[in-house]
Amino acid sequence: MFFALSPDGAILSDINEELINTYVEVRDNVESVIKIIDEWAVNEDQYYAIRSEEPDDSIRRAARFIYLNRTSFNGIYRVNRKGQYNVPYGKKDSYKFNFQRIRHASEALQGATLLARSFEESLKDVKAGDLVFLDPPYTVAHNNNGFIEYNKKLFSLDDQFELKSCIDAISELGAFYILTNAHHEVIDGLFSPGSIKLDVSRSSTLGGRNARRGNTQEYIFTNIPQARIGE
Repeated sequence: MFFALSPDGAILSDINEELINTYVEVRDNVESVIKIIDEWAVNEDQYYAIRSEEPDDSIRRAARFIYLNRTSFNGIYRVNRKGQYNVPYGKKDSYKFNFQRIRHASEALQGATLLARSFEESLKDVKAGDLVFLDPPYTVAHNNNGFIEYNKKLFSLDDQFELKSCIDAISELGAFYILTNAHHEVIDGLFSPGSIKLDVSRSSTLGGRNARRGNTQEYIFTNIPQARIGE
C-alpha cells in the first residue's frame, strides 16, 4: 500500500525486525545492499550457504533478506522455533534481480519513519485525519476448516479482538483505517459492526506443495465513507 500510494511521509512498522532492518538499509545504504546481492550467484548451493548465515552486519542482513525472499520457494517468510529462516530453495537458477526496482524503493522510503514494534504500540501514535492501513498476518487457506486453531501460530483470536479495540479507537480519534483480514465468519462478526465491509477476491500463489492455488476471498473493512472510497 505504501509503495502504491507513495506518500510524502509515513510511519511503517512491523514486528518482524529483519523486515524493518531491510527497509532501513535499502533507504539509507541501497548501493551497498545491491553490491552484496550482486556478488551472490542464484543456485541451490549458494542459497543454502546464504540461508545458513547469521550475519551481524545490518547491511548484509538486509541483502540476505532480499536474496532469500526472491529465491526461496514461493517467496515465503518462515522461521523455526529458534528464529532461523527455514524455507527451501525455490529452484530459480535463472532468476535475475531487478536492482533498479530496489533503488526506486529506496527513493520512496526516504521520507518514511521505520519502526520494529507491535501494532498496539504503533497505533498509539495515530492522530485525527491520519490514514492507517493494517494487514495482520492470517491464513485464508483454512476458511472453513481450522481457522482459529491454525492462526494461533500467526495472529491469534485474542490478537484479533485487540485489533478490533484499536480500530474502534482510531475511529473515535477522527482517523481513518483500511483493514485486510481473513474471509471467515468469526472475522465478519467481529469487524463488521461499525465498519464498511468489502468482499474481495485476489490471486493466491503462496502455500505449501499441496495448497490450493487460484483466487481466494478476503475481507476489507474500513471507516472511510462510501462516497470517498472511489476517489
